[in-house]
Amino acid sequence: MLESNAETSTGRVDPRVLRTRALLRTAALELASERDADTITMADIAERATVNRATVYLHYKDRDELLLAAMEGEISGLARAAASCPLARPPDRMPPELVELFQHVESNATLYRRLLGPSGTARFVNRLRDLLAQEVMAQLGASGAQPSGALPDDLRAHYLAGAFVGLITQWLTRSDRLSYQEAAAAAWEGLRRAS
Repeated sequence: MLESNAETSTGRVDPRVLRTRALLRTAALELASERDADTITMADIAERATVNRATVYLHYKDRDELLLAAMEGEISGLARAAASCPLARPPDRMPPELVELFQHVESNATLYRRLLGPSGTARFVNRLRDLLAQEVMAQLGASGAQPSGALPDDLRAHYLAGAFVGLITQWLTRSDRLSYQEAAAAAWEGLRRAS
């Protein structure tokens, strides 16, 4: 995010800036849940937020940066859900946290489908994958286990995160979508085989 004119002389962010950014993020999320990300313009976001188009550019350099900022809470929530779920070393039984994670995605399916699908944004996909990989790395580090096989832990973490994002994307964009419970079971089976 662009930080020009955002901080006051005391180092605090001006409340007007915070309000404007909140308006812009809300407008971006509303639009992203209504239509594909590649059809949303900065002018659309400005109009929905009831601000001048130039104001949008004072806070965000482009639409993708704004969408990413708007989705940061969702991305972080998904990564936190993944952190509570053993992605690196799956147990013998499917953890309930994995079902909860897929339930979370399903409850926001329209938004995730639009941002992960063919008309979505690469920045969103990359940010989600990187956060998931960080969570897997933390799990691998916490387990104290030696790297398995030929893959170093960082590559293994990105492999699992990429597979997970791919599975979620495919699940959301299928016309005959599985229930979130079935999708969680499929993900768990894939994670067990990959670890």
